[in-house]
Parts: sequence; structure tokens; C-alpha cells
Amino acid sequence: MPDLLRVARAVATNQVARLSPRAYLSLTGQTGRGDALGESPEYIASYFKRCVDDYLAFAGVPAEQAESWLAGKTIVEYGPGDFPGVALLLLALGARKVYCVDRFPMVRLSQKNAEVWSALIASLTPIQLERARALLRNPQAPSEGFHTESVQYVVRAHGFSGLQEVCDLALSRAVLEHVDDLPGTFGDMRAALKPGGVAIHLVDLKSHGLHQENPLDFLAWPNWLWSLMYSHKGVPNRWRLDRYREIVDALGVESVRLEPTQCASASDVLAVRPLLSPPFRDLDDEDLACLGLWIGFRKPAA
Repeated sequence: MPDLLRVARAVATNQVARLSPRAYLSLTGQTGRGDALGESPEYIASYFKRCVDDYLAFAGVPAEQAESWLAGKTIVEYGPGDFPGVALLLLALGARKVYCVDRFPMVRLSQKNAEVWSALIASLTPIQLERARALLRNPQAPSEGFHTESVQYVVRAHGFSGLQEVCDLALSRAVLEHVDDLPGTFGDMRAALKPGGVAIHLVDLKSHGLHQENPLDFLAWPNWLWSLMYSHKGVPNRWRLDRYREIVDALGVESVRLEPTQCASASDVLAVRPLLSPPFRDLDDEDLACLGLWIGFRKPAA
């Protein structure tokens, strides 16, 4: 029996998110990185650096070749959160432009994010530092923002970019599990990529704190009720590995990689099966167990 108080609270806050996304984001303090409470600027900067390092590692690019690989590239990053830390590091490494695409207006050029900027640039080489400072409208005041020629925010319905064959690289980390139109998002990124462009995405299929006892029991809620409670909040859309496989297989791309990063235990899979909502009942054990994955592909050259 669902917790009626939890349902009522979730439905009510979902309507707040529907009617005023900006107010909801302000009330909940969302950053796009999970719970920001207690995060130091140094910790946040290290998170952004880890994101970039992980993208390069998945692409098979050694650290010493990062600048030559990124040189001149135009990149679209889906779901950058409240500060474009990944974009700034990519640009410092030699990328030409980054489009930061989101469904919600999350960017905040706050004092704390100015401190994150300082922490980010502390480890840069002199030439990287020169590139980074050139991004600022006012090098003495990071809170005044960045030149849109290099960092351009795009906030659109469904978090689509609307770009057409302008990007060499499409990236996201813990974003695709939140989108409200997964096939549309993949279609948008394919359209945004130039022929030969590459997509790299890390997907977190866990509950994001919305399970109770079993890490998979959030899949027990009926779809209609889950939507009523969470559809406007950007919480997990609950699509599993099989859905990502179907979408990518139909996308007309090549060099596809789907690599699980974490799995639920066999005992958790067995225990949750009798509870599953209809869309998840026919999943095989391997797809049901998957709690995260890397996705990579290349758009065919013209």
C-alpha cells in the first residue's frame, strides 16, 4: 500500500514544479549534482574535473593527448546544472565552443560558484589559464558571466538543443535518466552532431533516493501514479537498459557501446520481481539489475 502522505506531498510539489519551475528549483536548491549541502568549492571543482577525466577515459584519450583531441571542437553538454564547470574545463583544454542545454533554468552565477571558478582554475597550466580567463566578460568578476561566443546556455522544452549538425561531441553525466522524452533527446543529439561526431553519456539508473528497502522497488509504482507524483521534477524516468538499447539501435549510429557500471544483486532482483509495475515485468535479470551504464556512439560520416 503506497504511503498516502508521501503521495499527497509528491503530487502537490509536482504541481509547484509544473506551474513555476524556477520557484521549485529555488525552493529545493537543486544544482544538477544531487545534494549540494556541505559541498565545498574545492569538492565541486574536483567533481567537474572527474567528469572530464571520465569522458576522456571512455573515449580512449590519454590525458597528455586531451588538448590535441579537443582542439577546435564544438560540444553540446546536456544538463550542465547550475554552473558550467565541465564546459569551462573543456574550453580551457582547447575546445572552441560549448552549448549547455537544459530543460530548466538552473544556472546561478553566485558567490559560491565564483569560488568554484577559482578552485577550477587553480590546477590549470598557464596556457589553459589564459584560455579560461578569456571566457569571462570581466576577468576580475566571474559572477558577471561568460562570453556567449564560447559558453552558450540553451533552455528549451524537454531539454532539447535544437541544433543541426554543428557539434563534434555530445556529452552528459547523470542526465538521461531524468529527461521526459528519451527518444526525442537521442534524436536531438543525433541531429546536433556533425557527420562523424561522437556521443558519450554516463547514465545513473538508480532510484536517486526514491526506493524504500530494495534498490529496485521504485519500479513498483504504477506509471500513472509515478507521473502524477514526479513528472515535472526531473526525477528518474525509470527507463531501464533495454529501452536505451532499443533507442540507440534505431538511431542509425555506429560504434555503439553500452557498458554497465553497476548492478543490483541477484537477491534484490529476485525479491523485487513480484512487485514490479507492468512495464518492467518482462525484463530479463541482467537488464533489470543494471543500475548504471556508459553509452557511446558515432554518427556515420556523410
